[in-house]
Amino acid sequence: MKILRSVLMVLFALSVVLPVAWVFFSSIKSNSDITLSPFAVTNPPAWGNFEKAWTEQDLGAAFVFSLLVTVLTIVVLIPIGSMMAYALSKYKFKGSGAILGLVTMGMLFPNLLAAVPLFLTMVKIGLDDTLLGLVLAYVAYSLSFTVFVLHGFFSALPDELGEAATIDGAGHWSLFLRVMMPLAKPGIWVVLIFNAIGLWNEYNLAKILMLKQKTLPVGLSDLISQQQYAGDWGAIFAGAVLVMVPVLTLYLVLKDKVQQAMLAGAIK
Repeated sequence: MKILRSVLMVLFALSVVLPVAWVFFSSIKSNSDITLSPFAVTNPPAWGNFEKAWTEQDLGAAFVFSLLVTVLTIVVLIPIGSMMAYALSKYKFKGSGAILGLVTMGMLFPNLLAAVPLFLTMVKIGLDDTLLGLVLAYVAYSLSFTVFVLHGFFSALPDELGEAATIDGAGHWSLFLRVMMPLAKPGIWVVLIFNAIGLWNEYNLAKILMLKQKTLPVGLSDLISQQQYAGDWGAIFAGAVLVMVPVLTLYLVLKDKVQQAMLAGAIK
């Protein structure tokens, strides 16, 4: 069984690593080498593909815009989601269960189903094709997952901690910020990482709500549409690498946080 498990793990790792490596090596090949053989090597590497994708195809502006949207959404989302999850888990009131159920059901609702009314609403209030409008839309669609995850972490914290802090003179805000939030850090890291990855790769809402400014997935989609007929595959692969590198970097930097969060959840 150990040998079989090891073989399966190696096969799974190869199924993940090989496609990523193929995309990266293809991004530094000339077009002729890409079409000649997927395993051909260009010497010297065609680093100009990245310059072409970044400047000529305007992926640089899309990269910066995606980064700005993701960061702003996380900055707004985490405090709102944390407060909402904490209130629903620790302050029981009439209808709290129904509110949590409605919020959780939001994860089952595809964003495309609300795309048209959302766009019309944004137009009516003057937030269409704006950074603020896109950030608010992302916050709304990411709130369900955030509250669902953090609700579980806050619910697992003993009520005695809050009672002890209250006896010591802590108010509601002090209890939340100084006691509960530090203890819920594993859950906060989980929602931060997964929301950041989801927001970075989000395509549908960005395509519908933004007409002038493009996010990176939309810019890459437009690049593929334009260059696949021109045969500039090097620029396409370079654009794909620009999308992948931030996500891979985020995971490599924060993978220990994810493992700690999963371990903490298992122990609780």
